[in-house]
Parts: sequence; C-alpha cells; structure tokens
Amino acid sequence: MSAGPDVVDAAAEFIDRTLQNEGSWYRADDAAARLGGILASYGSSVGAVRGTVRDALRKFKVLDHDAVVQLASALWGRPRPGARPVFERRLAAVVLLQAKAAWLRHSDLTRIEGFLRSASTAELEGPLVADVVAPLLAGLPERDRQRAGVVLARWAEDPHGSLRQAAAVLGQPPSAGFPPGRKTPQEGDIHERSL
Repeated sequence: MSAGPDVVDAAAEFIDRTLQNEGSWYRADDAAARLGGILASYGSSVGAVRGTVRDALRKFKVLDHDAVVQLASALWGRPRPGARPVFERRLAAVVLLQAKAAWLRHSDLTRIEGFLRSASTAELEGPLVADVVAPLLAGLPERDRQRAGVVLARWAEDPHGSLRQAAAVLGQPPSAGFPPGRKTPQEGDIHERSL
C-alpha cells in the first residue's frame, strides 16, 4: 500500500518546521555568504538535518519508495511560491535518499539528474553522487545496471558540468575521482561540513 499525498505533505511540513526550529541566525548568515545567495538557509546544522530526517522516518513509517522520492522532490523544491530553495531542505532530501538508497531504482536517476542540475553547490552535488547514486548503482541487478549505464553515458556528454563530473566519478574505481580526504561511498556518510 502506497502512502498518500497527505502523508508526504505532512512529512515535508514536519521536516521543514523542525529544520526552522533547529536553525540559528549566525549559521544562516554563514551559509548565505558561503552559497552566494543562490539558496536560502535556515541555519540548521548537518546533525540537525540528519536527526530530523531520522525522526521523520520513524514518525511516518508508511513511507514507501514512491512516497520517499516524492518527499525528496518536495524538500528539494521551494518552501512556498516565490521563495528561494532552502539549503537545509535540499540537504534533508539528500539524507533521505541516502537513508533509503536500497529502495531506489534505475528509473530514479531521472529525478536525481534534476537535483544535480539545480543543486547550485558542490555541498549538495558531492553527497548526491557519492552517497545516493553510487549506492543505487551498486545495488542494481545486471539488467537495470545496463539501463543506468545508458543514463550515465548521456550524463558524460551533457553540457551541464555537474552531470559530466558525476558520470566521470561514477565511472571510476572506488576512491578514484573523489576530492582528497573524501570517503568513498562504501565508507561514506553524508558530507560532514558544519554549517
């Protein structure tokens, strides 16, 4: 049984409200300066984002594959019309997908492609590639891995730099192509940078 849109909306509202409550003005100012004003910030710490997603998954246990990817999309989008996307909401989407990477399918690469195109910062692109796409690919059966390979081949030729870089990193053996000091997806956890 699939979780309905009301559950996804409630989960998104819970995450958004909690992240706002966990935020602080000085972290929000730091994030705004670091991100160049492209994304808004609530000033929540990485730990708060992780804890909030963990709590949401406990509270909304009926979330299945479809609901998880819908929730990730809701978090990635704008919190309300006319507002800028919020860094911590997008990071929560990455953490959510990381937590449920075993549920993801090759067909989810299209949604993730949209996230990579609009990430606007390596702080989101890196974890998406290393902690979501790489485990997704590693868990695919052979037939689906071939289909995913077609998508990655298209990414490798795409004019968007983040997709080309993702394709290059994902085509490398483990630990190749990651920035110095960055854990490989097999060892990794979401990017630990303090906000």
